[in-house]
Amino acid sequence: MSDAFPTSKLPLVDGDLMAAVDLGSNSFHMVVARYVLGQLRIVDRLRETVRLAEGLDRKGGLSPDVRQRALECLARFGQRIRDIPPQRVRAIATNTVRRLAVPQAFLMPAETALGHAIEVVAGREEARLIYLGVAHAQPARPGELRLVIDIGGGSTECIIGSGFEAIERESLQLGCIATTRRFFENGKLSRKKWKDALTEVTAEFQQFAGTYRALGWNEALGASGTNKAIGDICAAMKLTKGAVTSEALPVLRDKLLQADRIDAIELPGLSSDRRPVIAGGVLILEAAFDALGLKRMAVSKAAMREGVLYDMLGRGGADDPRDASVAALMQRYGIDDSQASRVVGTALRLFEQVMQAWSLDADDSLMLQRAARLHELGLAIAHSQYHVHGAYIVEHSDIAGFSRQQQQFLAALVRTHRRSIPKTAFDALPDRLLMSARRLAALLRLAVLLHRAHEADPIPQLDAKADGNTLTLCVSRRWVDARPLVRADLEGEPDDLAGLGITLKLEFV
Repeated sequence: MSDAFPTSKLPLVDGDLMAAVDLGSNSFHMVVARYVLGQLRIVDRLRETVRLAEGLDRKGGLSPDVRQRALECLARFGQRIRDIPPQRVRAIATNTVRRLAVPQAFLMPAETALGHAIEVVAGREEARLIYLGVAHAQPARPGELRLVIDIGGGSTECIIGSGFEAIERESLQLGCIATTRRFFENGKLSRKKWKDALTEVTAEFQQFAGTYRALGWNEALGASGTNKAIGDICAAMKLTKGAVTSEALPVLRDKLLQADRIDAIELPGLSSDRRPVIAGGVLILEAAFDALGLKRMAVSKAAMREGVLYDMLGRGGADDPRDASVAALMQRYGIDDSQASRVVGTALRLFEQVMQAWSLDADDSLMLQRAARLHELGLAIAHSQYHVHGAYIVEHSDIAGFSRQQQQFLAALVRTHRRSIPKTAFDALPDRLLMSARRLAALLRLAVLLHRAHEADPIPQLDAKADGNTLTLCVSRRWVDARPLVRADLEGEPDDLAGLGITLKLEFV
């Protein structure tokens, strides 16, 4: 299993295999692609109906049978990709895992079964990845806006984008499984139930419908299995050639409601595994058509898993969306770019000297740099406890390109870059990330401390050596003596770093 966050920093060469795994609330998907002449060629697809959302209870627990079903599926997926380097595999968990009360209780055995790290993404990040997959599979004309709707098992994402960029992203707690369970819990169907449910679901879309309709779009596309199933039914009923239209949808719904129970639904082109959740899917799509004023929606060939593959191509390079997000945060919160750059430079200087001894890698370097750029973010709120404010913003903001674990990782570094180390600072992180997080936190603390005066002058001598959990820092005595505040901070730092499990030794030469 990968010990860090997946990254595409490892140079891609022709013939390399890449894989994306999507732990959806209804189905688990995996797509394997080969990198050839700068393009991705799909070589394998796997899909299993797991219905993870079926096992979710009201307290955020997961039923044992559904949990076992998921782990067995992941073990099969893991067998297919066991020879692909971890830097070439990215596994994403979505709505149901987001809603678990204790995600790590599922993620730890899930990662073991798959043999790779699993990232949990927020709804809007899921939306960005969905749009990226659709945009690459079916490129839009230059300058045109496109609406993409993805109805999953536990959530529905709506995106307006141009080219490969998602402009507006929304994620609703409405999915084909969740909505079917919520409104037709006893399995019974009726027109009254449908009408009442449609009113509630349409209200969810109304929250952003005005903004979306004002922006407009040139075409609408539906992604993922529910929209494809509805398109197939429309085609089988000879209502359309595979698209969904405002004329076809009511006809399909009326045909569906001829059944008085979900298990009695008979629709042309409807598969048996889709039957238990199709009612919720059609309900959501009808609400979307009503609220957004849709007339026609084509069905896309791609979804989030393809978006994950293309996102991997940009990670670690000039097109890494995470770096654009960090730059946007710095601008939004008025972070001193010069000071951030000084701290980044010193943090990297220390990092390069200890990375081998501490088994740190290129992606650890990127995360350290991002934390260094954001460490003063909380100053926009107040100087007092600004590290606490900054950590809260980093953890809870919608930051494009970052998984939840990555935001929690960054937040932990920002939270611990000054003052004492809380015992709970790293509680949100999985065990596989704890050691690197603590070691990066130590390097960031020292870099921030050495630049406390915001001086532009370089530090003449700065050497670091790591041996296990002992870090030795060698600094110019003359430089430190000229800065009594820095010296006092340095001399108190060994006590603070003990909170990270690190023994700091100081040498002044």
